[in-house]
Amino acid sequence: RGNAGKALGALGVLGLAVLLFIGLGALHRAAATAVEHRQAYAYVLPAMVGMVVLVFFPFAYGITLSFTDANLYNSSQPLSELWVGFRNYADILGDFSFAKTAADGSWVFNYLNFYYTLLFTIVWTVTNVTIGVTVGLLLALALNVPNLRMRPVYRVLLILPWAMPNYITALIWKGMFHQQFGVVNHVIRMFGGEGLAWFDSPFTSFFTALATNGWLSFPFMMVVSLGALQSIPGELYEAARVDGANRWQQFTAITLPALKPALVPAVILSVVWTFNMFNIIFLVTGGDPGGSTEILVTQAYKFAFERYRHGYAAAYSTVIFGILLLYSMVQNRMSRATEAA
Repeated sequence: RGNAGKALGALGVLGLAVLLFIGLGALHRAAATAVEHRQAYAYVLPAMVGMVVLVFFPFAYGITLSFTDANLYNSSQPLSELWVGFRNYADILGDFSFAKTAADGSWVFNYLNFYYTLLFTIVWTVTNVTIGVTVGLLLALALNVPNLRMRPVYRVLLILPWAMPNYITALIWKGMFHQQFGVVNHVIRMFGGEGLAWFDSPFTSFFTALATNGWLSFPFMMVVSLGALQSIPGELYEAARVDGANRWQQFTAITLPALKPALVPAVILSVVWTFNMFNIIFLVTGGDPGGSTEILVTQAYKFAFERYRHGYAAAYSTVIFGILLLYSMVQNRMSRATEAA
């Protein structure tokens, strides 16, 4: 009886939406538009079908799954019998116990807590984007020096990290930080030090992922910055030198404003890529030690495919989508501000 009531309620809402769609004239306008531009719609129909099957249906199913208690042991049951409403979201967003004080006075973090993982993801994103922009801009300034010898060779060498598949780079760097056989510990021992267990401490484990992603991220910023630098007219610098401006004044008054239209979209893209950088965390640190270096997407993956809490993982992913949707709204405002400048 309860399932029948839910089904009838859903059908009632759907029927009301269809009636409003027809009654307000939206159906007539949609049909007229389709007939008027039928050739254009025929061209885009295969792409629309692909988007519905591969994107929109899985997205809608994932949101529906987020309101259930689906897991490995009840996967054969219909979703209507597993419905729990907003319980998963309440468990995710309502748990603020991400840290507590131990008996010895030290802080103990709950690495499975959403807010701890969110904070770590923000730190991960900000540090990586800062490193990528800084190193990329410095290298672009170096490559933009007039009459620089072997400039094409330098460009090719510096773009290689970006050209290689990132999972290969991740596995190479993971091997470099191996406690016994890694080249990093080998170099430390050459200078009289002792090799570190890089993945046994949250800080050192985070450093390995940061070094790997920093190596992957700077070429993109370098290419964007170099292209923008080469588009700046040389007459502007000549006029600034005539007016007595030093190099720093030329950089702040000419170079940075000219770089802003190119760098702002690149930074926005870099933030999205780094926020969702699944490969580096999963392949380099694996979340070690104890899940302390997980980011949101890897945590959602492990809830789904290691802890088999499918409904909880779907809610977790929906929350991530909400965060990125909010960021995209800010991104659009920033982009319009850049275009206006």
